[in-house]
Amino acid sequence: MKKVLISIKNNQIIFSYKKNNSNISSDLINTNIISENELVFSDIYIKENSKILTSFIKELSIQYNIKEAVITKIDLAPLIINILSRATIIESLYIKEDDTITYEICESLVNIKHIKKLNCYSIQAFMIELLDKNNIICESRSEILYLSNFMEQNNLLQYSNIYYKTNIRITFPLSLEDLKDFEDFCKINKYLKVIHVNKLINKELERLIESLNKYNKTNIKVVIHENINDEKTINYLKEKNKKYKKNYKIYLTLEYSKDYLDKNLFRQTIANTLKICGLIISSLVVLVITYIGVSNIVEFKEVQAIKNDLNKIVENTDPKEIIDKKNEDNKQEILDNNENIDNEETPPELKLITNEALAALLVKNEEVVGEIKVNNTEVDYPVVQTKDNDYYLTHNINKEKNANGWIYMDYRNNSMNLDKNTILYGHNKLYSRVMFSSLHDTLNKKWYTNTENQIITFNTLYENMKFKIFSIYRIPKTNDYLKVFFKDDNDFLDFINMITKRSIYDFNVPINKDDKIITLSTCSGNYATNRLVIHAVLIEDNNNETEKPND
Repeated sequence: MKKVLISIKNNQIIFSYKKNNSNISSDLINTNIISENELVFSDIYIKENSKILTSFIKELSIQYNIKEAVITKIDLAPLIINILSRATIIESLYIKEDDTITYEICESLVNIKHIKKLNCYSIQAFMIELLDKNNIICESRSEILYLSNFMEQNNLLQYSNIYYKTNIRITFPLSLEDLKDFEDFCKINKYLKVIHVNKLINKELERLIESLNKYNKTNIKVVIHENINDEKTINYLKEKNKKYKKNYKIYLTLEYSKDYLDKNLFRQTIANTLKICGLIISSLVVLVITYIGVSNIVEFKEVQAIKNDLNKIVENTDPKEIIDKKNEDNKQEILDNNENIDNEETPPELKLITNEALAALLVKNEEVVGEIKVNNTEVDYPVVQTKDNDYYLTHNINKEKNANGWIYMDYRNNSMNLDKNTILYGHNKLYSRVMFSSLHDTLNKKWYTNTENQIITFNTLYENMKFKIFSIYRIPKTNDYLKVFFKDDNDFLDFINMITKRSIYDFNVPINKDDKIITLSTCSGNYATNRLVIHAVLIEDNNNETEKPND
């Protein structure tokens, strides 16, 4: 039991914990009157007699003309906000403790119509948006808004993003901040269908399911992205899947990487082949080599046929109506996501389509967002983008199932107003030379020292741009270079420093805090564990024809 001290000073009503925490009875008779302007109640008494306390606080606020309530501790706020609901003269709430306020506090405040102002130390962006929609002005005493890895990874900066999100990614292990933000997400979200988890950690998975059950989340698929072949672990997943499916309507699925499946299929073939005589082994080797060669030729011709078809579409399509409709749709989407802009106004972040050739391709696929060309390689493709980073691994630009996939932009990126780091992915089929296979040419010294090759052309529907390569490297599989959002300028510059140091060659390209970069990522060598990565910085676009110096 805790004692809650209620005091009145300078037209403020102040709620705090009384330091002398001796035992007190929970009935009203044992409430301690400290002075004329100070009262003490037990927290249990307040919970059990909220209606009495609500009326009491209302009378006090009217009697002393109190406009502001002060709460000294974050954990005291939910209890006190409940009893402020009828104190209609109180318009402002000040939370004194230097800590980030919870979603629970925001949720309670929006239900109190007479509270018009909140002053706190720190608050997340989506909560500010929620308060603003309910006409509550929020003042933060801290300039830094903390963002957990979970919120940053899923780009959950706005309340609307949280509410409508259908797919999220979670990285185990979860920190306490990640878990808290995930539970806040569960309170708000109404459309969640799929959760992608980076790997299996038994306790973390069980904690995740507990949170989903706590907030009555059902019909959820949890996809675990890990190459698991341990029988004990697989049996554990089968047991848990059966339980979760029955009790919570939550379904577990294990998704192996394509590279892993290919690798293990090849190993199994070798193991079986070793049991056969040398003649059959030789025959199989010849057949495999022949198959790969024929497959590579077929894959190359398939991709070329698609590109020829796209060129014909561009030649035979008048994109004017398509452009007008897309511009209008873009404007409406921005207006729908920003209630502060009048419908008659042109949103400042709106860009109009200028690339008619790309606009014509929207007839074929409405998810076309750009085109990429890397000099003296086979990379010259339209770029697509969808709601996840999986679909175009197994589908081409025609949305047909195809092992080559297509070149696609990270689902987190904004193709209209490019982020600090725009990421493009593509398969490496190596000998077929399709998609990003030919990027392995960039590892040759003769290629990367040629200044003509150091310029990458990347155009979107809205602008034509040139990027200059400043880093090329191979690295064991990691996600640290796939960062899209940065906390501040120092975070971005630290990231640039990290990826520049990895380069196989010093391109001597200066980069500052205001620059934007593009990242090309594909498999390399042992496809399951290695990546080839190219980074280039924006030096020229259709709005600014100035090239960065190379000093």
